[in-house]
Amino acid sequence: MQQYDVIILGAGAAGLMCAARAGRRGLKVAVLEKAEKPGKKILISGGGRCNFTNTGTGPGNFLSANPHFAKSALARYRPRDFIALVDGHGIEWHEKTLGQLFCDGSAKQIVQMLLDECSQSSGIVDVICDADVSAVVKEGDAFAVSASGAHYSARSLVIATGGPSIPKMGATGFAYDLARQFGLKVVEPRPALVPLTLGEDDLLFRELSGVSAPVTARAGTGKAKASFKEAALFTHKGLSGPAILQASSYWRHGEEVGITFIEQKDAEWLIGIKRDNPRSGIRSALRDHLPDRLADALAMKLAAELGIETELGNVPDKLLRAAGAKLADWRFSPNGTEGLAKAEVTIGGISTSDLSSQTMEAKHIPGLYAIGEAVDVTGWLGGYNFQWAWASGAACGDSIAA
Repeated sequence: MQQYDVIILGAGAAGLMCAARAGRRGLKVAVLEKAEKPGKKILISGGGRCNFTNTGTGPGNFLSANPHFAKSALARYRPRDFIALVDGHGIEWHEKTLGQLFCDGSAKQIVQMLLDECSQSSGIVDVICDADVSAVVKEGDAFAVSASGAHYSARSLVIATGGPSIPKMGATGFAYDLARQFGLKVVEPRPALVPLTLGEDDLLFRELSGVSAPVTARAGTGKAKASFKEAALFTHKGLSGPAILQASSYWRHGEEVGITFIEQKDAEWLIGIKRDNPRSGIRSALRDHLPDRLADALAMKLAAELGIETELGNVPDKLLRAAGAKLADWRFSPNGTEGLAKAEVTIGGISTSDLSSQTMEAKHIPGLYAIGEAVDVTGWLGGYNFQWAWASGAACGDSIAA
């Protein structure tokens, strides 16, 4: 039995940050990773350049059954703290859009930085890959873990194995199974930041595969409602692109998604075109704002639903107002998502009601912690989930009893 102060299950973003912080405090740490190398999800993020944080990160950028839970950790480890770490390792970076920061080089630099932080700590941090955990039990004041024929023991155990999104990379619901084993509640997980699928009624839009346009997408109801002004992408299955991925986190089966294709301050903008150029058609009016294929598809739908298929000069103002309103709030009824296989993250997870927001420790199981995506805290697209990984990992690593 190999003895440690803390065992961290998972060498992803949160797990490695936790290990580095705990190691810096002189603790002996074992990080057990099922994959053949650490940080696999970091390596594929941001197109291989890792969108490692977002400068605009705040509690409002996260979804959770308890929207206040993330405040403490996020306040104590901010984007500027991680930027300082990146700068200290000489990693060049740039801001892309909306506060999203990426490596100039490769995501490998972030993984290596975290490993260097672990190896340079005053304690001992062993990152052990190909360690497939088969059993976890609590024996007195210690946790015993069996993994790939080896046995480990520690006073503290950290669940940092993430959620089940992107299963082709080995992601599973192991964190939830382990949480339930110790009596922790789990908020029902579902795919988030995921493309939406459309049914036969919207076949016309599925045939636009590859077409992209700036839109505003809205989803959700009541307090769980949000809108995102970014690009939407039509696919052979339905809708994707940043605006749709963001909205998907708020969408529930049976609900609609609203999309603003053309946003005009004057709701009667089509009437203005009719007045200035009565011989123009709806198709040409839309082509002035949207990609041709999308404009043609929308014009076809408007012709079928409102009868607008002639020169605008022949169309009653009432119908033009209706067309303008529809273009400002076009309703889609997705029949599902592309599931965990295409989801970037998972909404839900280990319930925050069972965890301390200060330390990430289970309230009723001393020495048991949960961090990162395993917890019911899910960020928007654009570096927010990494910032939660860094913040929750730091909160935990700084709090584990020496």
